[in-house]
Formats: sequence, C-alpha cells, structure tokens
Amino acid sequence: MVLKVVCALSVLALVTEAVTVHKQHKHAFSSQHFLRHDGHAQKVYIIEHHKPSKHDPHKKEEHKHKHVDYYTHPKYKYGYKVEDHHTGDKKSQHEHRDGDSVKGYYELHEPGGTVRRVEYHADKHSGFHATVKHKTHHIVPKKHHHHHHKKM
Repeated sequence: MVLKVVCALSVLALVTEAVTVHKQHKHAFSSQHFLRHDGHAQKVYIIEHHKPSKHDPHKKEEHKHKHVDYYTHPKYKYGYKVEDHHTGDKKSQHEHRDGDSVKGYYELHEPGGTVRRVEYHADKHSGFHATVKHKTHHIVPKKHHHHHHKKM
C-alpha cells in the first residue's frame, strides 16, 4: 500500500513539474571563443642510457645525449558567456595569457540584480591579485502624473 502511495505521489510530482516547465519555456543563450597561439618549433634532444652487455665485461656504458624539451611559450585567449532565461543563470568569463602573465575577469549576475565582477591578474613576480566589484542597477521609479479636474 505504501508503495502505491509513493508511486502515485511521484507521478503527480512529475506531471506538475512538466506543466510548470512547459509554461516557463524560454530560450537560452551560450557562446564561447578560443584563440590559441602555438610557439615556434623547438629542438628536441633525447637522452638514452644503454647498459653494458653482459657478454663483454670490458665494454664501457654508452651515452647518447638527446634532450626532450616539451616547453613552448604559453599564449592563449578565451572567453564564454551564458544567458539562460529558464534558470536565470547569467555569467561570463574572459582570460588572456602570455607567458607567465595571466589577466582576466569573470562576471556573475546575482539573484537580487547585483552584478559581481572579479578582475584578476597573476605573474611569477607578484603572484595572484583579484579585485571584486559589485554593480547595482539604479532603478528609476515611474512617475505617474495625476491630473485633477476642478468641478464647477
């Protein structure tokens, strides 16, 4: 019996949710972009160590020096923006890196109408720094003009 009640309540919840979602149908928007800069080709050296053969005790160990350097100068730009009217989610982020220097910001529209923006930069000398700013939208109330008519 309890199982039947739980199933009935579950079906009722799903139907109610489907009707609510159907009434609130709005379009969502999302975008992003990436810009990648690859560095110039670098020489690659590989170091291999060979053990002496067990058959020849007088043979010396051979060293072939090849260096592997996987480092390339990091450089990129990217950003994205989300505007979902269904959930109210509205945010964006942009970032730019060139070597050891990174700069960027992200913005988030909070439920009360405030926009929080965090601007940041980082490098190997001064570390990470962030500044948080809050923007509020000034709401101008609509003025209603009342016309009074004099009775004669």
